[in-house]
Amino acid sequence: MLGLNGTPFQPATLQLTGIPGMQTGQAWVALVFCTLYLISIIGNLTILVLVIQEPALHQPMYYFLSMLSLNDLGVSFSTLPTVLATFCFNNRHVDFDACLAQMFFIHIFSFMESGILLAMSFDRFVAICDPLCYATVLTNNRILAMGLGILAKSFTTLFPFPFLVKRLPFCKGNILHHSYCLHPDLMKVACGDIHVNNIYGLFVVIFTYGIDSTFILLSYTLILRAVLAIASREQRFKALNTCMSHVCAVLAFYVPIIAVSMIHRFWKSAPLVVHVMMSNVYLFIPPMLNPIIYSVKTKEICRGIRQVFCKSWG
Repeated sequence: MLGLNGTPFQPATLQLTGIPGMQTGQAWVALVFCTLYLISIIGNLTILVLVIQEPALHQPMYYFLSMLSLNDLGVSFSTLPTVLATFCFNNRHVDFDACLAQMFFIHIFSFMESGILLAMSFDRFVAICDPLCYATVLTNNRILAMGLGILAKSFTTLFPFPFLVKRLPFCKGNILHHSYCLHPDLMKVACGDIHVNNIYGLFVVIFTYGIDSTFILLSYTLILRAVLAIASREQRFKALNTCMSHVCAVLAFYVPIIAVSMIHRFWKSAPLVVHVMMSNVYLFIPPMLNPIIYSVKTKEICRGIRQVFCKSWG
């Protein structure tokens, strides 16, 4: 379907939706989302400030944690404008190009999170399997290079997405199923040949989530083998305990992804509200849980938070 000048027809705006079947409870939904945003933003900012200010946290593990917190802030801020506009101000329209920009940032931060979790698993692998070389392997320059590599990989793989969407005509309406813009959602209202988009999308998912999760699993297989070789039961427990925060963060990120994939694959007749709620869990829960997990399970972070509160109230 072409516009008057021969270019693919694209609507000036797209209409976002809230949660199906909850039109009468929008105020409560808005309160829940605002609470999630507040916890996520305050929690991740706290982690960043602690890592910057506390000399005891100037270690590779906490540098990677600060990357994760910074990325989680990116996830939160990329969805925040349209989610608040939809639920708090009932403003459901978003400019088409703004929607493409939001789609790009949501996906790039999601894929970067997977890469950062992989880097953190490598950090735990070196710390447990080769502790004597930990400081020489994970130098500040190498950590910076790993961070930039994750950014470059995510950016280059996702850069074609807005252009692949832009080339398509849209003749199936302009109503999306979420309060933010996602590539699969846009494909449902696009006309023309979307095979390129779907194939490239599958390639990107396998190239990021597939490869990253495989290497994370491999890292923990080697870590477990090294830990089981430790003679002392107390030392084994201590070594495994240093990994618990990261394992929880990995589960918080990948379990919703797997659940969304399983629902799309094996429960195609699921009500729309199920798909929407699972997408919300995938985008909103990890940024909220990660600072809580590391605050509870990491003694140094917990101690730093207590010191901040003591200084504030002292």
